[in-house]
This record gives sequence, structure tokens and C-alpha cells, in this order.
Amino acid sequence: MKISTAQEMFGLGQQLGSQLRAGDLILLNGPLGAGKTVLVQGIGSALGFNEVTSPTFVISRIHKGALSLIHVDAYRLLESGNAALYLDDLDLDTPRESAVTVIEWGGAESARLSDDRLEIEIDRTDEEREVTIRAVGPRWAGFKL
Repeated sequence: MKISTAQEMFGLGQQLGSQLRAGDLILLNGPLGAGKTVLVQGIGSALGFNEVTSPTFVISRIHKGALSLIHVDAYRLLESGNAALYLDDLDLDTPRESAVTVIEWGGAESARLSDDRLEIEIDRTDEEREVTIRAVGPRWAGFKL
């Protein structure tokens, strides 16, 4: 799907967020400035969080609520050359069962966290973004926006 504005990306996040439940995993990929964090802000808004910021420097933030949001930015982990090991150190398995987990720069290292996940790729041109959503596993069978 084509996204032309940050507002549309935020709205897409809200649409996704309205369908999420505890234990869900979303992996976001795309170049710097593609809109990954804006998408997560929309998801957070749908879950009742108004102040979702990029966890680039702290690597992960947990927004606690009726349905919590775990927001991870794995960019710095990927640069380390051993992302799988560092991702394990975050201990994401423990709280994930009662939260929605969104991992920016979530590659193969992150995919192993769940057989059920949404994989979202954002490609960027100067004018717009092309968003591709791939539903993986039985949880997402028949998924539609």
C-alpha cells in the first residue's frame, strides 16, 4: 500500500493497533527515516499511549497499560555483529506474553521469537512510502486491514 504522509503512517499504525492482542509480535524494517517510529506511535495511540518515542539509544521501552507495548529498536544491536545474542539479553520472552511487542529493524534474529508475527517492510522514495505487510502463522490467518 502507498503512504504519502506521516499522518497516513500514523493512521495505519492505529488500524494495526486496534487489531492487536497480548503476545503479538510485529517486526518493522525499512531505511532510516522511512516512518517506522511514526507507525509505532500510531500503534501506541490505539493502545492508549500518547508519548511513544524511538528507543534507539535505550534499545527498548515498555509502555505499561491494560495491554502493554514493548518497543524495541534493534538498529544498534545489528551494528554489533551479534544481534541474536544481544536480543536474548533483553529477555523479551518474559513480558511478551502480556504485551504487544514491536521491533524496529527486526530481522531474522527477531523472527525466531514467534512463529506468529506480522512482518512489515517500508520502502521509501522521496514522495511516498510503500508498505508491505506479511502475515506469518495461524494467529494472522485471514488478516486484513
